[in-house]
Amino acid sequence: MTPASIGPVKKETSGTFQVKSENRKTIWNTEEVPEGAEFDDTWDPREQPEYQILFKQCVGTEDVFFGMSRKDPSTACCEDMVIKIKLPETKYSDIALDIQDKVLDLRTPQKKLLLHLPYRVDSKNGKARFLSEEETLEVTLRVSRMFDFINFL
Repeated sequence: MTPASIGPVKKETSGTFQVKSENRKTIWNTEEVPEGAEFDDTWDPREQPEYQILFKQCVGTEDVFFGMSRKDPSTACCEDMVIKIKLPETKYSDIALDIQDKVLDLRTPQKKLLLHLPYRVDSKNGKARFLSEEETLEVTLRVSRMFDFINFL
């Protein structure tokens, strides 16, 4: 008697499995690959810069003083996402920035940042500015979310 003999008797299974995709030459379906996986490069020796994600929301006097809208301070009510990335000893001309719906990819000669964003953003209409005295890149992106009882513009 061994520890493996405790419990119900296991049936022998054959080593075959079914292929789910129509094309039998594919290894995986496109739904199984996470968005932004094509940017992942684990062998890149560049270090990741410090970054900070902040959220902004548009409020008026009816929100602040009267509480007439259903907005609250949570990120569910925010319209914009601001990513501040510290890039010491970097020139503006050395920065390469690529933004997808859920991925921010930043490359410089010394630093590399692949950031999976917490919310889907409008990648076509964003703003980026480099503050040279603070050595910080500030990227402002509009959060694109479904309209609900809070987010109705």
